[in-house]
Amino acid sequence: MIADEMRERLAELGPTWLEVIDESESHRGHAGYRDGGQTHFRIRMASPAFAGLGRVQRHRLVHRTLGDIVPRIHALALDLTDA
Repeated sequence: MIADEMRERLAELGPTWLEVIDESESHRGHAGYRDGGQTHFRIRMASPAFAGLGRVQRHRLVHRTLGDIVPRIHALALDLTDA
């Protein structure tokens, strides 16, 4: 499952808190939705790796860490903090 892959890869950022939420079902009928879900995700994460980084830098770090997962999904919402 894509959510499990995300958790595994994000573990390298040393999260103190991590939630990977598949929100695909709430997008049924919208662009990018596929039967079976795994198209729309929200990541809520706290990590010391984000300390001193702005919002855009944090997002870029997560995208780099997820690598080839990002092009396989339709949407990714990020709620990131260093606390």
